[in-house]
Amino acid sequence: MSNPKRPQTHLSSACLAVAALAVLAAPDHAAARGGNERAIASIETRTAGEPIVAIVSLQRQRITIYDSSGWILRAPVSSGQRGRETPAGIFSVIQKEAEHYSNLYDDAFMPHMQRLTWSGIALHGGVVPGHPASHGCIRLPFDFAERLFDLTQPGLRVIVAPLDVAPVEITHPLLFQPRPGAAALAAARKAEAEEATRKADQAKLAAGTAFREAMQAMVPARTAENLKARAEAQLAATETALGAATSAEARQQAEDAKAALTARVAELQEKWSAAKAELQPKQDALAAARDAASAAETVRATAADAARQATRGLEPVSVLISRKTQRLYVRQAFEPIFDAPVTIQDADRPVGTHIFTAMERESDTIRWSVVSLEGSHGQGAIEPHGAASGSRGRDAAPIPREADSAKAALDRIVIPQDVLDRIPGIAPRSSLIVTDEAPSTETGKGTDFVVVLSGEPQGGIKFRRREPAIAYGFARGYGYARPRPFFSGSTFRAPFSTW
Repeated sequence: MSNPKRPQTHLSSACLAVAALAVLAAPDHAAARGGNERAIASIETRTAGEPIVAIVSLQRQRITIYDSSGWILRAPVSSGQRGRETPAGIFSVIQKEAEHYSNLYDDAFMPHMQRLTWSGIALHGGVVPGHPASHGCIRLPFDFAERLFDLTQPGLRVIVAPLDVAPVEITHPLLFQPRPGAAALAAARKAEAEEATRKADQAKLAAGTAFREAMQAMVPARTAENLKARAEAQLAATETALGAATSAEARQQAEDAKAALTARVAELQEKWSAAKAELQPKQDALAAARDAASAAETVRATAADAARQATRGLEPVSVLISRKTQRLYVRQAFEPIFDAPVTIQDADRPVGTHIFTAMERESDTIRWSVVSLEGSHGQGAIEPHGAASGSRGRDAAPIPREADSAKAALDRIVIPQDVLDRIPGIAPRSSLIVTDEAPSTETGKGTDFVVVLSGEPQGGIKFRRREPAIAYGFARGYGYARPRPFFSGSTFRAPFSTW
């Protein structure tokens, strides 16, 4: 799809030919889109809450969005085709862009893009034919992509599962809980910051008032000083003329002028002294007001920083425990906090991959759910061709699995107390990932943890070159668009290719 913001360029005969084929295929695309839109489901038995986790089933070619109480939205998807499969694993939304154009595939239009990796895996609107068809991205029905875009925020956990899975509630002593009084502390720090800001603003106003009063008092002092200097210059000139006088008449005139100017200088000296006497308290008050404003600004900055730190303690925290590296990693707000060694008992035996999500706060505790990922094991769970096979059972709800394997994985983990003490307080949408895998190389600046299942096809991510986090979409708003470099000699791609 061409970019309406760019001038139209000359189409080659090959492009014209393929464009004609795309027009001929339009009825099928329209039909597929209409059917997909009708397949979108929403919870109707209750009011939906904030999305907390999204689960994409590669087997069912379906995405399901969950809030703290269960599923709220469900729609078909089209994942990566054979050889360019969407990698199964754990991701999160790291950038949002309502109007995105591909840098790799002839400026292809990808509306309501929600980026999952800097190498180019994303959720976005597109044609969903009923089977895997993309180059690695997850296509959503256009209307659903727009709807989901408006509901989500950066950091939303996105789980790409080989099979069909759903969260189940779980309790376990190792699942972290909020720090006691964290919310009250954040509220107190916020109130202190607001009060410090109010006082700093008042101090600035007082300094401004003192400055204006000092400037007003300075006017008569400067005026008297300038007039006095001018009179003194005239007096000096008169004294010179008196010394040079050759006649009695000229001498008398010079003496009269000297007397008048001497009196004038004395008068102006008195006025200048009085003006300076009135100015000095104003200047002293201005200096004191500026010192007070500076001190108040220092207090404000300190209180604001304390409030930010306390509020940050309420932001979601991500913890990853890797059996492969025998380490625990902590990230918050897309930034690493620390990592430390942990002990996983019977370390040669797999623990699986489990994503524990803090669903909601209940008094001083957090409710947790878990999703345990299982590989397709070559059983034909992902069928890249044939709409019928791809849509089989798509409307059926995923069957939640028991949390026994997840609890068994947690039972094998020993975290030193000093490491536990360093983990920030847990808030809703926090997560704990326990996995056999190491953190993916996609984990980096501007991301949450990315874990890719090593036993599943990774075609859609292997051939992509990871790009740096040029800017964080969550920091600059959903409309941020990264610069698009110029690619010369690009080859033609299919009209609905991804990224």
